Amino acid sequence: MSERIALSPSAAASLDPCPDSVLVASASELLQTHWREGGRLIVVGALGAVTRLIAPLINDKESDPAVLVLDTQGLQVVPLLGGHRAGGEQLARELAASLGGTAVITGDAATQGRLALDSFGEIWGFRRSGTTDAWRRLMIQQAQGSPIAVRQQSGSEHWRACASASTLAFTSNPDDRSELAIGPGSHAAPCRWHPATLWLGLGCERNTSQCLIERAIHQALESAGLAAEAVAGFGSIEIKSDEPALLALAQDCDWTVRFFSASALAAVPVPTPSAVVEAEIGTASVAEAAALLAAGEGAQLLQSKRILHAGPEEQGAVTVAIAEAAQPFAPQRGELHLIGSGPGDLSLLTPDARRALSRCGVWVGYGLYLDLLEPLRRQDQVRLDGQLTRERDRCQQALSLAQQGARVALVSSGDSGIYGMAGLALELWMALAERSRPLFEVHPGLSALQLAAARAGAPLMHDFCTISLSDRLTPWPVIEQRLHAAAAGDFVVALYNPRSKGRDWQLQRAQEILLGHRPEHTPVVMARQLGRTEEQVTLHGLKALPVTQVDMLTVLVIGNSSSTMEGGRMVTPRGYPGAELS
Repeated sequence: MSERIALSPSAAASLDPCPDSVLVASASELLQTHWREGGRLIVVGALGAVTRLIAPLINDKESDPAVLVLDTQGLQVVPLLGGHRAGGEQLARELAASLGGTAVITGDAATQGRLALDSFGEIWGFRRSGTTDAWRRLMIQQAQGSPIAVRQQSGSEHWRACASASTLAFTSNPDDRSELAIGPGSHAAPCRWHPATLWLGLGCERNTSQCLIERAIHQALESAGLAAEAVAGFGSIEIKSDEPALLALAQDCDWTVRFFSASALAAVPVPTPSAVVEAEIGTASVAEAAALLAAGEGAQLLQSKRILHAGPEEQGAVTVAIAEAAQPFAPQRGELHLIGSGPGDLSLLTPDARRALSRCGVWVGYGLYLDLLEPLRRQDQVRLDGQLTRERDRCQQALSLAQQGARVALVSSGDSGIYGMAGLALELWMALAERSRPLFEVHPGLSALQLAAARAGAPLMHDFCTISLSDRLTPWPVIEQRLHAAAAGDFVVALYNPRSKGRDWQLQRAQEILLGHRPEHTPVVMARQLGRTEEQVTLHGLKALPVTQVDMLTVLVIGNSSSTMEGGRMVTPRGYPGAELS
């Protein structure tokens, strides 16, 4: 969706010159021109004036865009229209987080701490179906405090752990009446969310009409009682990888397409093989086998092949089968956000990280780091705690959820790109096929190194480096080599992971190496529990460093040959003796 900036003529006149990219027209004209379903309009102005301007344009919840109103300072963000269906409330939260303002949410579900049943699935990659009246009745029933029966057949169940879902009644019995269903069925309940678990298998004659393929898919889904909103993509045989209608279909529907060799398809047991097809292309099945292969391990065939021939003004013939995958696949909807939470004080969390945290439905991270962010977590957001040394598992879990279509925050302390999770997560992401990759963004955080320097004065004014003393992932001889190089190069050195119960000698060895290249009185910042209530920052000489008081919650900043300390402050000059700043 394109983004444009627009101004009224009087506002544009205040700019000299007004950029050509800015739209200029009256507010009423601009709103009317850009009023479209699925749109998002952000207006800076008075709430009452905007209300009067949009009143003639309002139609219904299904088609109205999100309309947000900001005051001129950007301190208050009000979702005036389209709070749920058009995503206005969520956009308001993200915008407020970026601006350092407040999202003024007045919607009943948000103010009462209830899960917004008509919109929550978007953040998990689900797609919605059901009539407007059915959803309206469901929301009224929920607001009145009546029990809501929910039956979930597919998709991640992590959302059920959020506090705002605690009042829902979950059932697994297909005979039970439910008001809300989550799964592939098109008639499972009056209101439905659909994880992307269905895979179509398609076979067709050369140059088959796209409209015929679409009609065949619609009929197959309808016959099986399945929803088009649950389709993840389709599979076919390799010889169809250049079929114009198939490629156009994938593009139009934003579906993943997977092509398979005849030998791979021939190896799949199917209920209705064809000897004629086998004789012609080397496999007894295209549609059924392709649906099962595309859906992956654990797939179930829900609809055996159906053949549809061309009607009036159509060409060709098409075969359709439908399989269900064990888990959803919608990476084009998913997002993986690498969050640097900073040292721990929420005031040191960057606005960019706040916005990303607000956007994500699930936070994945080590429990201690998530605890520090807990005051920011809403009742509709879920946290998944991991163990300290299981970084790969956390990355895999976060990436898998994002591939399913969810918006996921993977949290590290400090900056996720400095001894954090960003590198490992990116390696795993890069190992995926391009079409299997969700959105990947790294959001910077304040590293312990930076806060330690700020607390101590200005120790990083000249060249510096960081070295981790943990030999869990790096052999100790390599760490020693880097220590020698940093010491010989006269770098200011920041030491991360300096000492633990299981690694109680490495710091003393690092101290010995550094003392071999710089004076005993070289200043050292010892910073522990930075950004937290137990924060302690002290200065010491390198020789007198109290090694036994250092732990894994400590970062050390060791000066170079020109660093000095005075009055409880440490400074490293920007140049060496004799150098002058011009």
